[in-house]
Amino acid sequence: FTQKDTTSEFPIELGAEFIHGLVPEIFEPLLENGSEITEVEGQSWCVAPEGLAPCKFFPQVDAILEKMNDAAPDESFLAFLERCFPNPDHEQKLEKAKRRAIAYVSGFNAADPGLVGTHWLVRGMRAEKKVEGHRAFRSGNGYEDLLNAFRKRIARTDVRIHTKTIVERINWKPGQVEVTVHNGNSEAKSVLTTSNVLITAPLAVLKAPSGQLGAIEFVPQLPAEKIASLGKVETGEIVRVVLQFRDRFWERITPRNDSPKSLSEMSFLFSEDEFFPTWWTSMPKKLPIITGWAAFRSAEQLGRLDRSHIIKRSLETLASLVGASLKVIENQLQATYFYDWQRDPFSRGAYSYGKVGANAAQKALAAPVANTLFFAGEATDTTGSNGTVHGAIASGYRAAKEIIYARHT
Repeated sequence: FTQKDTTSEFPIELGAEFIHGLVPEIFEPLLENGSEITEVEGQSWCVAPEGLAPCKFFPQVDAILEKMNDAAPDESFLAFLERCFPNPDHEQKLEKAKRRAIAYVSGFNAADPGLVGTHWLVRGMRAEKKVEGHRAFRSGNGYEDLLNAFRKRIARTDVRIHTKTIVERINWKPGQVEVTVHNGNSEAKSVLTTSNVLITAPLAVLKAPSGQLGAIEFVPQLPAEKIASLGKVETGEIVRVVLQFRDRFWERITPRNDSPKSLSEMSFLFSEDEFFPTWWTSMPKKLPIITGWAAFRSAEQLGRLDRSHIIKRSLETLASLVGASLKVIENQLQATYFYDWQRDPFSRGAYSYGKVGANAAQKALAAPVANTLFFAGEATDTTGSNGTVHGAIASGYRAAKEIIYARHT
């Protein structure tokens, strides 16, 4: 889902954009492909009642997150906050830090803070530290570079890929699988046979009721433990809008709160806006492109609107946050990019997060069934890298090893 902006050839991502940390699953194929990898740089700005100012809340949020402990009983993030950070006197500084922590969990993880488990969050933080996940990178041509790297690897094999092929049903018994597929015409079906199958469908697709477009029917149905594991993991909702302007108009804005600085080096913009609380630019490349990000409740609200109203809402939000005239911003606008992942029947949402008690459930979700059905995808990652591209790739390597082992035992 990498698009190209016609003027600068900068990649416009409608799906994943950042490489989170120094992860070999992504860096190795990109470097093998000769791709240019650039680290994200720039300043983070926050919207406060008194105006725009450089962000200072990160240490406060980190202090809250570091208090989570997976040695204690698992609980939701909201329950953890109430237990460890009670605020009966409504002290303003603590209340604001708690709001920021909730915004981080619901924004970055696209997770419901009342459902997401602290054990799952702690495991993710540990995995992030191992790869310097606080650092973010982009590939020169976006994630299309990674796909091209894998295409080259596949071209050296005799593997055949069926594109535009919809899987409708998987009939299976130990050592034998029949996969019913069609190319959009459900009257013209074909059956592929194999001894093992690797299922990488998104979590929400696996949960979809059979008979719906994109849903996969298993005959016989999956074991009870596998079905139960699906209930412990959820899919987050995300709406992202990419806006392309004639120039970087925000560079001409000098925040009232910090007059010596302008927004020319702005990389991220954080706020408590109801609809689009998070924005980022193309820094360190100075291009007239800015992305609006909405997750969890914000995405749910936007999901009720059509494309034109979502774009309109994003422009209104951006104008309000940077203190610019809506008319000026609309006159600057050249192109908009948007994709509705929630309404796509083959994704049905963004990426996964674990609810309370999810650790054992994710292992059950990833486990093979009768050495015949194998499972991969970011939701099946058991190392703490759910919701990332490198976690998805790592799960594929893990499942491939399981299949090889099964075929030789």
